[in-house]
Amino acid sequence: MPALSALARFYASKSFPPHTVVSMPALSPTMTAGNIGTWQKKAGDAIAPGDVLVEIETDKAQMDFEFQEDGVLAKILKESGEKDVAVGNPIAVMIEEGGDISAFESFSLDDAGGEKAPPKDAPKEEAAESSEPPDSGSKTSPDTLSRDESKSAPPPEPRESKSSGGRLETSLDREPKASPSAKALALERGVPIKQIKGTGPGGRITKQDIEKFKPESSAATTAAAAGAPAYEDIPASSMRKTIANRLTQSVNQNPHYFVSGNLSVTKLLKLRQALNASADGKYKLSVNDFLVKASAVACKKIPAVNSSWREVGGQVVIRQHNTVDVSVAVATPIGLMTPIVRGVDSLGLEGISAQVKDLGKRARDGKLKPEEYQGGTFTISNMGMNAAVERFTAVINPPQAGILAVGTTRKVAIPSTSEDGGVEWDDQIVVTGSFDHKVVDGAVGGEWIREFKKVVENPLEMML
Repeated sequence: MPALSALARFYASKSFPPHTVVSMPALSPTMTAGNIGTWQKKAGDAIAPGDVLVEIETDKAQMDFEFQEDGVLAKILKESGEKDVAVGNPIAVMIEEGGDISAFESFSLDDAGGEKAPPKDAPKEEAAESSEPPDSGSKTSPDTLSRDESKSAPPPEPRESKSSGGRLETSLDREPKASPSAKALALERGVPIKQIKGTGPGGRITKQDIEKFKPESSAATTAAAAGAPAYEDIPASSMRKTIANRLTQSVNQNPHYFVSGNLSVTKLLKLRQALNASADGKYKLSVNDFLVKASAVACKKIPAVNSSWREVGGQVVIRQHNTVDVSVAVATPIGLMTPIVRGVDSLGLEGISAQVKDLGKRARDGKLKPEEYQGGTFTISNMGMNAAVERFTAVINPPQAGILAVGTTRKVAIPSTSEDGGVEWDDQIVVTGSFDHKVVDGAVGGEWIREFKKVVENPLEMML
């Protein structure tokens, strides 16, 4: 557990009674530093295993740091708003129940062993996204990459950092404090969250605050805008920096090519309607559930797409995966997440639907575990809920070799098959596959689109 690895036991020194120093935990494999959010406990509060001690913003998401030991919080060493606290640096002091809290009033970071500066550069993301176990012998496994980099990288020259003297702020302080559900509702309704005064504990914005929000009158808005600056510089969050680095890396290192196709979904929509009508409320299938399943069927028929470019034991290989783990792109208040539905090739539509809904909700609430969004063998990104998006192209999610972009459903006039001739209306979507040319040749990408089209237009094949 992260909390257990974040403990360091200290005994009486400088007349301090026995105590435990709580360090910044590594809440994801790529995390080297984090920002301190809202402390859920204050000095003197008792803590039981499973209690949330503090909110921490990692390079992936905002997460709760759940403590796993009994004790009492004696002193907070890193206040809310502290930024880029390196993993392993002291953040608080714990004592056993009944201990003397007043003895730690003068306790400082130096008394806790001091702190180190966070690393200048984040580790390579391929290692973080890899599903390989450490020490597997592969040069793409996390431990191997770390050892190789430590041998080859020269020691960095010391530099004196410059400081403005101002207080560092996390994204939690740059924006009003709000619950994940309130942020999601504000994003959905287009509510400017900075204009809302929270009524929850500590001024936290709740869903009720979002629902009660009333925009200012046009006159007041115009008057405010007249004296407003021409622009606003918004600091990039750790999540946004990670997304930027990974997408830039993908475009630069993976030669993309794109294959598009028009698909009829008329039969699929009728099958979906029939299945939902007979479900008795047990499930409600979406079009995306069918497309996730169809992508797995196509990947099993064209396994070259269900592959990745790897280096193992000094030799470059193309790893072909035996199961299809589909990453499903989900828009969240803090950025794009891709939770993984594992073993889609062996799941039914009901199971896929349940997992997509559960993972999507927890992604928007910032409650995903690292293993639930790291890995995957293929990705699907569906913007079909936006009627204005007919088609788009997506960036490959490395180390995967393919991603499918899905546009909205539209009515298309096609020649009628009846004897009277004329035209009839068909429901169609445009899909675009992005493929890594290192792994998937152009003709193979086209074959994958053909197999995907075949199963979507004959959806009963998914039931076999």
